[in-house]
Amino acid sequence: MSVESLAASDIPFMKGNIHACPLRGHSTSFQLVDEFGDGKAYSGLTYEVTDYEDTVYTGKLDATGSAKVENHFCGPVLLKLNDEYRGLNDDYSELVRRKHYPLPITELQVRAEKTRFFDKSGVRTLANPAKDLADPDAYYQVEVSELVKYVAHLPPLASRNAPPNTMLHTLFRQPAKTRSFTPQNKDATDGGMGAVITPADIGMFELGFAPPPPKSKGIALLPNKHHVLEVRPMRALRPMLSTGNEFCVLNLYQLSLMSTLSYTDFGQDPNTQPVETDSVTFPLRPSSGNWFGHALPQFDEIWQVDAGQTAKYYPMYEEVPYSKRLELVPFDPQLYPEVNDPELGDAQEHPANVNFLDDRNKVNKTDTQAFICHHDELILVSVRGTSEILADAWLDADAYQVPFEQGDGKVHNGFYRAAKVAYRFVVDYMEKFYSGQKLVITGHSLGGAVALILAEMLRRNKRYQPNIVLYTYGAPRAADSTFIEAAKPLNHHRIVFHNDPVPSVPSTWMNTPSNRVPMYATHGAALALHPVGGLAFFIGGIINFLGDPYGHHGQLRHFMPVVFGEGHSSSILWEPGCSTINDHGCAEALRQIDGLPKRDSFLRQVIDNGHHSMVDSYIPGCWASLRRWQETLEKRRSLVTLTEFQWVSDTLTNVSGQLSALKAKIEKLSRAYANPQRDVQAIRDLEKEVEQISQTKIRLLALHKRTITEADVYGSYADQPEWVQDSLLRWNAHLENIAREQLAMMPSPPEDNEAAIAAITGGHAVGTPFHLDIDSIV
Repeated sequence: MSVESLAASDIPFMKGNIHACPLRGHSTSFQLVDEFGDGKAYSGLTYEVTDYEDTVYTGKLDATGSAKVENHFCGPVLLKLNDEYRGLNDDYSELVRRKHYPLPITELQVRAEKTRFFDKSGVRTLANPAKDLADPDAYYQVEVSELVKYVAHLPPLASRNAPPNTMLHTLFRQPAKTRSFTPQNKDATDGGMGAVITPADIGMFELGFAPPPPKSKGIALLPNKHHVLEVRPMRALRPMLSTGNEFCVLNLYQLSLMSTLSYTDFGQDPNTQPVETDSVTFPLRPSSGNWFGHALPQFDEIWQVDAGQTAKYYPMYEEVPYSKRLELVPFDPQLYPEVNDPELGDAQEHPANVNFLDDRNKVNKTDTQAFICHHDELILVSVRGTSEILADAWLDADAYQVPFEQGDGKVHNGFYRAAKVAYRFVVDYMEKFYSGQKLVITGHSLGGAVALILAEMLRRNKRYQPNIVLYTYGAPRAADSTFIEAAKPLNHHRIVFHNDPVPSVPSTWMNTPSNRVPMYATHGAALALHPVGGLAFFIGGIINFLGDPYGHHGQLRHFMPVVFGEGHSSSILWEPGCSTINDHGCAEALRQIDGLPKRDSFLRQVIDNGHHSMVDSYIPGCWASLRRWQETLEKRRSLVTLTEFQWVSDTLTNVSGQLSALKAKIEKLSRAYANPQRDVQAIRDLEKEVEQISQTKIRLLALHKRTITEADVYGSYADQPEWVQDSLLRWNAHLENIAREQLAMMPSPPEDNEAAIAAITGGHAVGTPFHLDIDSIV
């Protein structure tokens, strides 16, 4: 019995006799279609078919994306579409021609990027109308990476219902003239059938004794059948990020997620230097490598940015052509031997050292971590905050001021050391990929302070002079007033959560003369105030810093909770100007230290503070603000309800009254104890705070009367309403994102005002002096 007489279903099992001489006279047809069953997207593409005898047949797909190979040798054939993209002066040609990591983009990839998913979620279709055109068992769901030679820059395979029959590859013989690529065999060619997997490769993998065999290069087709190949669209997800300089609540939320993601590892496998394999993967979730190297290219709406996170906070994603995703560099020692060859040793480049900074194990380490990625409009940089307490705490506490070499003023030495490491990392990346994009930089805690100095270093880089926008969360002070004044052109949006103490360090007692300590107390008692509403207590000389020796840069936006009891609460995102609100977190941390057993250092306490957490405090607050601003825009209402306005305004009035009463008390005691020099400063602090509270009330009124625009919510996307609506539909498909953002309710009047105030302020009676144990702070 000859092979010709075998039934098609028997061919994979190779039953019967095989002729010593090859037989011709077979034909194979195929059609490439999109997920809607239309083949027009692939018409005119050049294909290459190789049969069992390594005979190559080429041609072009017709107007329906179809072709037929006649009179080939017996057995299955291998289909490839390797034709290079030959366009000029467009985004694709720039990627093909770029100096570093030029991409081997094919015509097939360009066509696939212009197709769309049948299901907006990216899930494979189950009922393609072209399926009925195929012969039995000849309908395959395929991807571009299975039809082209170079695949390192392409997405990982997505799950599917009708994968190609990879067992057909075992029917091809392995000619001795062909060799597969290994790092030691860089001159190997992509010849004939020698590049496909063998039965032994599959068997060893399935038994768990070997890694997965290399991906087959080409799709194997059965002879004498008509095949329909549904090509998966090459679309990707990327977090929507405004490139505008002005604050927008979209970036507020999106970058809170990106700054939290910086705490994860990169997650590359293998994670060695050098990498000895010919490819890398990113299996670890959550990790920045998995986000940008696996999940989003695969169209997976990933949400976890912290390993302990249970609440789902999805970014707002936009669907883009795959080549416009946030890119990680490809890794292919055959395609990029000058940078990816393992023989380069420590100088070898791969995603884990191009896209991820980690100097924890380096000489003169600063324990700095960050990730970077880009697309054609922006470069995203996220700097990790305080994570490894012992190492990072030393960096936080290294508060000695040193000159800022790139500009004016002085900066925190520990943060500056880390920023210098991050600067070299970012500039190396810009050397490869900067083409005028916006730099969007973010960081939380220590990462925010490092990000500030890094952003100013980059802004002053005369080679690039990049346009930068910076969002920081819970960042401590990083520089003196001279630096802050000189850095005013830097677009910096500084976010602080109400109870977060970290933005109030380093304090004036760090690296300052000890003779200032007596200023903190008046006759043995701190200048303390417990205002109504749990806002804060005021401590003259500690809380009211004004940039000497350390100050804050950027436009502050403060999350202020409004709590009414009985489960009714809200959070206002605004710009208060008084220390009673701005420095509440530090005051609250100091209050909690007093009278308690000896605890860890103040620095350790504020780092561990739950209100400093991104997952527990900042991300929920940013999400609620996005929801509120969206509803405000949709319903044309005020950002601050009348109830909230009245509650906060009345509280501020109460605070002002208490500060004035405290001022009068100090003046009276000063006359009695004849200690005017110390008390004059305290009185000035109180007077200034009363004036600032008055200005804060004016800001609150303006916020209550203000209406917002699309640009306030979506930034540079405001002029693309259809784009925003498409992304909103995807975002709102997750039930978590249509939960109602809880607005304030009118509180019930307390029966006992003093008791209510005491309950809000932790059980302390209003006006009671508060004693500070300075030793426990430092």
